[in-house]
Amino acid sequence: MAADSALLLSLVEEFVSGLQDSKAKDTAAGVKDGHFTVLQLVEALGLSLTSSQPHTRARGVQLLSEVLHECYGNLTEREVEVLIAFYENRLKDHYIITPPVLQGLRALTKCTVLPPGSAVSMLRSLFQDVHVQSLMLTERSCVYNMLINLMETREAELKGLGADFVFGFVQSMDGERDPRNLLLAFQIAKNIIHRGYDLGKFTEELFEVTSCYFPIDFTPPANDPHGITKEELIEALRAVLSGTPKFAEFLLPLIIEKLDSDVQSAKLDSLQTLTACLSQYEHKDVAEFLEGLWTSLRREVFQTSSERIESAGLAALTTLTSCLSRSVLNSDSEDSLSTFLDLVLKDCKHHLCEPDLKLVWPSAKLLQAACSASNRASHIITAAVMPSLIDQYSSRTQCSHRRTLLEVVVRFIQSVKTSQSSENEESVFSAFRESLCSMVFSALSETNSSLQITATSMLTSLAQQTGLLLDSDIELAVDHLTRLLLTEEDDRVSLAVVECAGALAALHPAAFITKLIPRLKTEMFTEPMDQDNNRVASEQYSHHAVRQRCLSALAAVSTQPSIVRESTPVLLEVLSSAHTGSVGFSVEEVVLACRSLQRIAEQVQDTEETGQCFHEVIIPRLLSLALQAALQGEGNSGRRSPLVEEVVLSAVVPVISTSCSRLQPTLAGQTASRAVSLFLDGDVSFLPDNSFPSHIQLLKKQQGDSWSQSQMVCLLMGCVCSLPRSVEVPQIDQLLSQLEEMSCTCSHPLSYTSAAKCFAGLVNKRSQGDSLDSLIQRTTKRVCSELDSTSSPVRTQAFTLMIWVAKALLLRYHPLSTALTDKLFSLLGDADLGAMAADGFSLLMSDSADVLNRGCHADVRIMYRQRFFSENSAKLVQGFNAAPQEKKPNYLKALSNIVNKLPKQVQITELPALLSLLLEALLCPDQGVQLSTLSCLEPVLINPPPALIQQLEALVSRLLALICSPKLSVRIASLRCIHALSRFPEHEILPFRARVLRALARPLDDKKRLVRSEAVQARGEWFLLGSPGGR
Repeated sequence: MAADSALLLSLVEEFVSGLQDSKAKDTAAGVKDGHFTVLQLVEALGLSLTSSQPHTRARGVQLLSEVLHECYGNLTEREVEVLIAFYENRLKDHYIITPPVLQGLRALTKCTVLPPGSAVSMLRSLFQDVHVQSLMLTERSCVYNMLINLMETREAELKGLGADFVFGFVQSMDGERDPRNLLLAFQIAKNIIHRGYDLGKFTEELFEVTSCYFPIDFTPPANDPHGITKEELIEALRAVLSGTPKFAEFLLPLIIEKLDSDVQSAKLDSLQTLTACLSQYEHKDVAEFLEGLWTSLRREVFQTSSERIESAGLAALTTLTSCLSRSVLNSDSEDSLSTFLDLVLKDCKHHLCEPDLKLVWPSAKLLQAACSASNRASHIITAAVMPSLIDQYSSRTQCSHRRTLLEVVVRFIQSVKTSQSSENEESVFSAFRESLCSMVFSALSETNSSLQITATSMLTSLAQQTGLLLDSDIELAVDHLTRLLLTEEDDRVSLAVVECAGALAALHPAAFITKLIPRLKTEMFTEPMDQDNNRVASEQYSHHAVRQRCLSALAAVSTQPSIVRESTPVLLEVLSSAHTGSVGFSVEEVVLACRSLQRIAEQVQDTEETGQCFHEVIIPRLLSLALQAALQGEGNSGRRSPLVEEVVLSAVVPVISTSCSRLQPTLAGQTASRAVSLFLDGDVSFLPDNSFPSHIQLLKKQQGDSWSQSQMVCLLMGCVCSLPRSVEVPQIDQLLSQLEEMSCTCSHPLSYTSAAKCFAGLVNKRSQGDSLDSLIQRTTKRVCSELDSTSSPVRTQAFTLMIWVAKALLLRYHPLSTALTDKLFSLLGDADLGAMAADGFSLLMSDSADVLNRGCHADVRIMYRQRFFSENSAKLVQGFNAAPQEKKPNYLKALSNIVNKLPKQVQITELPALLSLLLEALLCPDQGVQLSTLSCLEPVLINPPPALIQQLEALVSRLLALICSPKLSVRIASLRCIHALSRFPEHEILPFRARVLRALARPLDDKKRLVRSEAVQARGEWFLLGSPGGR
């Protein structure tokens, strides 16, 4: 104990007299370890605390406070009580002692054993003896943190102070300027307001002390280590000002005043704060300011110079109207909402009737903003406005005016939709139903395309309102939409009609089933009349365009299971007719039919009914048609079915894969079983039109020209590779064996590529274990054997299988992927496969559309690209350095393909290490390599690493050479990089100024506008370098 006492005295002496600040931590460690107590420390500090020298007393208090900051959790209630009394007394001491006293009090406010009444005692002493704003930044922050701590732990005691606490805080905050402390002060003010502290007679004082910062005008200094933003301060202050209706009488006049400002940010802040306040206020809080608020809001919308300010003004108007709508009407009270809306209508309604309609949009926006606030407001405004708009539409003859009026009506319908309290509530437009229907059907009958497009939007809006369209109206609407689909050649109108049909079909499927689908089917299967067996080219094109619109419409309306049951047979019949030749559908039209089926599979509601439809009807029918086409081959007439074309089969695959990926587990398992039995065993029992020969062997090598059957393996891929991982694929080992055989022996590119992708998709989902490892090792051995034999006729096939298996394993972080990727690196130096290997890295790093993606339930781990890059970038650099000159472009292309697929943030951190290779890549003759390298360099040039600045000569030379590239995108990317170079340190790039300016003169006369634009921006920045007005 004597040793501990001596140690303590020594530590105190060294801190107080020796001015060794580090001894405070040693003292705190001794207290924590139990060598001495806080009270023993106070005793040891006795001479220091009673010294006649203020600096000595300050050092003594500072040591005690720093120890308390570390050890406040170990104090007893009695110790805390004694320490509080000591510190309160020290507040009356010399001013240089105040900072350490405040630090000690702050530590004590964190104690869980704070005695009852001590919080009030501390605050009384603080408010009475300390003038906060005369303190330094750190001490003021200490005071605010004390208040925050006590408000969290001793709220009841603080509320017992009543309005004295608010007054003390107001005095403490008054004059604060530091943004760090303002955030703390705003937090305290927010707590006072939101937690129900008694403001008493100091409401206005609290408002004044906080509102003096409104609106916030703060620009953080460059490289601010504290990271405080203007937005943080705005949000913190807004939470205070909008926290209580008691501020309304002070705040609303202030906002009206600030809205007169010419500063755009002040206007925006005022409008957003007004919106926040009004959501808390009642009608009586704003009643006396309505006219001033309306005048300001009207001005901001009518005379706006910014879309953000206009949007904020309209949002504020909506909130104000909503606030007034919450008022409860009494027999003797004024209706604030009606009074306010009278003001709005008086200033806006007449603009809707002016001959030139110049101010119709600002007026309409204001009325619509008020209309969307509440059901009551929408009734008042629509009753006043709609008759005038309907009359105007009837009396106007110019299409532009009629379209404007129709757009205004559409906006009103949409704004009312947001104010309805329930879906089944009667629409406020019920009284105008007939007139609105007449307007929309009249517009649909017009020949003006803009009017027709607006009418489709209005029809959609009417359908979404309860009771505005009767069954007869829906049928008439379907007739109009059908007519436009079949006759209107304007693509914009067709797109709008298809979108409208899709929206209406989701709400009223019956009319589309009985009217639209049969008519579209008839039109698609009707062929133009022949004229001497030679169709007019324009007529053929027109009929193709009609079919294209019909196919799009069938997909758009098929969102409900009941419609899908009717629309999908039509699309399947298109494929069937194209196959048999009974109707002359082109290959392009067959592809469009497949895409429509795919869209239906993506968007239809995921129910058991739709699952059954795809499982029992669509997938078997597609497989059947494809198999018929494959078996048919070349007929006697020389005609070949479109369904054997690669482009058609590639369009069928996503239909099947999308369908299978959404099947319920039971149906998915049945689909897998059917598909495998068809391709392995030739089981065609589940296919419709079952007239197939026995013993079909789709995965076996066929004699002669057999690619029409072998390429069907892509459909197997669509079936089994998109199933959920929980679904067990039957006969998996035999299936994988035959897929491997096909991918290594077949000579047809689509067949062996699809077999490789199917093999990879199954390997990716297969469970971890010895079975999978042995399969991968066997496959790796086989492909490496073929690749190592330069005379092998199937090297390309083996390479294709290798790259897809490597991707399957890489995605799931399988350890055996390394052997395959290492083989890929070694092939970069191969005379025949080097270029293909370089392109293979793009396949490894890219998302695949039809297999090995998350949509197909593949096992894809996060950040696999970054992991591959970090593990293999060194290999790439070593290979490049060791490769002969003629093989180096392959390594550069591989690097470009890898880096270009990495996230930008990873590129920025990793590229400096690869800078020498990237500079070499800019000399590569392959324009694809040039472009991807430039796109990698551009984000790095914004914050250049030192290594890049050291390579400026080489970088500038290569970039200037590329600005005359024959490829447009390369010219643009190189000019952007040169523009980015102008932001480098001026002393580094100034020597290149004259050279760059001479080189940039040529692209100023480029034949492409985009190149000229980039050249002007870059040259302007380089011109300003070193000039007095430059940066």
